[in-house]
Amino acid sequence: MRTVTITGTRRTGHKTPAEYADLFEHYLGPFAHGAHFYLGGAAGIDSLALLWLAERTGADITIVAPGTMDQQPAEAQEAVARSRARIKEVVELGAAELQAPAYHARNRWMVDRTSMTIGFPHATEPSTGTWQTIDYTAERGKPRLIVPV
Repeated sequence: MRTVTITGTRRTGHKTPAEYADLFEHYLGPFAHGAHFYLGGAAGIDSLALLWLAERTGADITIVAPGTMDQQPAEAQEAVARSRARIKEVVELGAAELQAPAYHARNRWMVDRTSMTIGFPHATEPSTGTWQTIDYTAERGKPRLIVPV
């Protein structure tokens, strides 16, 4: 089974839902058959990709929160609730503080368990958790697909 980490920007208001659906169709769709996706359970790309995967594919889905799901943004909690029947597992890593180190640990946790990463960075944000995840994937010698949004 192919395992894939999805990472991406939380800033998604500059594109329409239809534009994201088209991006996911082109860049997640080819990997979806027989795949297991790991998503960070955050707002933005994480939530949009979760909804798309749950509605349009039969892929396995794991959500990984740095602390607990109750600490995640409302948008993310709603996406998880809407997709609950399609989510294979929710992993709560239990970080005491939700600061950059906790998010980076969550990102490494996902990459360490998957065979590749698909990243959707915001074009104007060069130093983010998305890029940290993409760079960590490269350090681990794993393939990555980068789709700027």
